Amino acid sequence: MTTKTNKTHSALSEKGSALSKYQKIIVGDDSWTYLIYFELCTLLGKFPGALGILLRKVFWPRLFGSCGKGVMFSENTVLSQPKKIHLGNNIIISEFCILDARHNDEDKVIVLGDDAMLSTNVMISCKGACVVIGKNVGLGAQTIIHATNDCPVHLGDDVIIGPQSYLSAGGTYNFDRLDVLIREQGIKDDGGIIFKENVWLGARVTVLGGVTMESGSIAAAGAVVNKSVPENAICAGVPARVIKTR
Repeated sequence: MTTKTNKTHSALSEKGSALSKYQKIIVGDDSWTYLIYFELCTLLGKFPGALGILLRKVFWPRLFGSCGKGVMFSENTVLSQPKKIHLGNNIIISEFCILDARHNDEDKVIVLGDDAMLSTNVMISCKGACVVIGKNVGLGAQTIIHATNDCPVHLGDDVIIGPQSYLSAGGTYNFDRLDVLIREQGIKDDGGIIFKENVWLGARVTVLGGVTMESGSIAAAGAVVNKSVPENAICAGVPARVIKTR
């Protein structure tokens, strides 16, 4: 059984001021200069319209570990530990997206390749694991990618994710023991999620940890994918099963 503590809870409950905890968990840097710049950029994140887009285009790239050319940040984007986020060229991040790059050991926690597009309300949440997204990837509205406990998510080039989909790597608790609370039994090491290139998920697809979707594979709308999908296969259902090969 793999047992891992809740690092965010530990960081919040340990000794120290509220400001120092905020810098450690959200800002990701204990420098006062960076804190002030982060706060300025947070304020600019709420500016609507063309002026807001222009201000963020000027000021926001310096927040990140790296940021390519032509990145567009829409209003009300929420960032945690942006120095661990690396952005390619010509990326579009739509309104109300959340990029949470919390990780104690890695410097490249969220990586977005060139020409990626995040639709409204997309959340990429990292808690001790990395999310790497290739080129020309589209994430539909209200999609959630959750990577935790050293279980990464890797999406290859030209992947299409339909709206309200959920990718969960490292999201399953151990539960064998009846004498211990489920939340205290730790998270299973499922190996994460891998999508090869040219994968398509329909709307409201759930993909669980341990799954690899091979090149050209498709998951139909509403599927729950808990097993790997072969190349060019189409799967559907709950749980998903292969129904056809392209």
